[in-house]
Amino acid sequence: MARRYDPERRTRIIDAALAVIAADGIAGLSHRTVAAEADVPLGSTTYHFASLDELLVAALRRCNENFVQALRSSGLFTEEGDGEWGGVADTDLAEELTRLLDRWFAGERGAIELEYELYLAALRRPALRPVAAEWTEEAVELLSRRTDPETARALVALMDGVCLQVLLTGGTFDAPYTRKMLERIVEGGGA
Repeated sequence: MARRYDPERRTRIIDAALAVIAADGIAGLSHRTVAAEADVPLGSTTYHFASLDELLVAALRRCNENFVQALRSSGLFTEEGDGEWGGVADTDLAEELTRLLDRWFAGERGAIELEYELYLAALRRPALRPVAAEWTEEAVELLSRRTDPETARALVALMDGVCLQVLLTGGTFDAPYTRKMLERIVEGGGA
């Protein structure tokens, strides 16, 4: 029997892993559960991802791409003629970042929880640490187009902290407070 050509199988397996994690957490992830969710033979998951860590790396990388895309499409940056992304100097950075977080929390909360579950899994899974660091570095790189790198890093840290607090406490996103804190960082810590 000839093998069926399926160029999207790897992508479907990653999507299935994200669905399994969203439903059952990382503890529910196995090659078997992912194969069932993706409706592929078990051997396909192990062919594309020899270990669960490899699959988790791919899933976290997908989440990273989604967040960076959200940053890029936020209106904070414009694509310059050479295909590079530049800053938009006439917009209030703290206000725009607050709007971005507000839109993020207004969407599907489960998606945010999924992203942070994968991100925080790097605490116990060293294979995920470089990918978690990539997310931070990409966000800092983008924000550095609007401010200096140290301020960009502080903004990313604050946004991460705000998101974690909202998710862990089950609270609601406090846009005015967040804007005030982001503004303090942008303006040099209120000094």
